[in-house]
Amino acid sequence: MTDALLPEDILVLARKVVEENKAAGRKIALAESCTGGLVASALTEVPGSSKVFDRSFVTYSNEAKQDMLGVESDILETFGAVSVACVYAMARGALERSDADVAVAISGIAGPGGGSDIKPVGTVVFARMVRGEEEPTAEEKLFDDNGRSGVRRQATLCALELLLP
Repeated sequence: MTDALLPEDILVLARKVVEENKAAGRKIALAESCTGGLVASALTEVPGSSKVFDRSFVTYSNEAKQDMLGVESDILETFGAVSVACVYAMARGALERSDADVAVAISGIAGPGGGSDIKPVGTVVFARMVRGEEEPTAEEKLFDDNGRSGVRRQATLCALELLLP
């Protein structure tokens, strides 16, 4: 794709996500924080993505996480926005507020500031929830890849991987 908005590796993976979810008959929803809509942008670069991509919630602030996804203030106060508890709640909220079969949520610290000893810059937490399944999956990663843009790029690739059937 010569007129591509995003890097080729992201676009290749986004195409795979669209194709495989289309073949599986699944719809996708996203709840993005630190990626700021990059995962949604990657998916919508793919022609035909409207067959599988239902919606994305870009909830950068804690207030947006609460208002748009129903994340409880207790979760944010106790565990913070960059936590398994928060991304579970974000993924659940995205599923509840969409027609999707699978939702992925992303929240992290892209930097250059905002990190701590417990949650350093580059910490990104993901959750994947599939409608009808009891337990969502979650993982925390520490990306150390060329600053803020690198963290967001790696988080986008990881989220796309989680959207594969």
